[in-house]
Amino acid sequence: MIEILNPSEVARARETGALVADILQAMKTRATVGTNLLDIDQWTKEMITEAGAESCYVDYAPSFGRGPFGHYICTGVNDAVLHGLPHNYALADGDLLTLDLAVVKNGIAADAAISFLVGDSQPAESVAMIEATERALAAGIAAAGPNAKIGDISYAIGRVLIDAGYPVNTQFGGHGIGSTMHQDPHVPNTGRPGRGFKLRPGLLLALEPWIMADTDELVTDDDGWTLRSATGCRTAHTEHTIAITADGAEILTLPTQK
Repeated sequence: MIEILNPSEVARARETGALVADILQAMKTRATVGTNLLDIDQWTKEMITEAGAESCYVDYAPSFGRGPFGHYICTGVNDAVLHGLPHNYALADGDLLTLDLAVVKNGIAADAAISFLVGDSQPAESVAMIEATERALAAGIAAAGPNAKIGDISYAIGRVLIDAGYPVNTQFGGHGIGSTMHQDPHVPNTGRPGRGFKLRPGLLLALEPWIMADTDELVTDDDGWTLRSATGCRTAHTEHTIAITADGAEILTLPTQK
């Protein structure tokens, strides 16, 4: 299903997007050396509840996961890039942490992800990976202009990642979003310009460049959810929800305070 939102629904999406962004920034601040992933999950639950919102993850049970996800935020450490199931792990200095969050409020969902390094250690290769996903996301958003197509976004994202030297996996990527978290169209992280669905005002898309340092192959963790790099290399993932407008793309998942 491809859902086109009306102006009042887009306005509600702005509120949801800001909430997602603010929770992610709060968790980034709290994610220090020694912080347990389960504590991050509990803090996220508390913020979602206090805001009168609902988790998109707790009861989520797609075909690629093992039963309901059962947690409130995805926490991926180092080689874990997607669907990271929170577990009893204390963060260490230099860990590359990805937090991915989707919530629904007033009937509209928003989805975003950030990757960052924990503590004082800043390995150059990890910094470069994070920055590559951020540049790719910015390129994808810039490509989402009037009369553009999904392939234009995919091409822009992929060009940045490939030029930076990273393999690109197209099994998982961006997606439509609206009254539910995952909708059509699928937005691969590489593609051909001029192809696919033509963008229309009121369409919401979650764009999410993600990469693994030296492979495009994923393996599923024993927990049945966490997707890791097949080689054990580090990974990074950045995501925004955007609304297509007559003038271009509006980023909905920006924090209210920086």
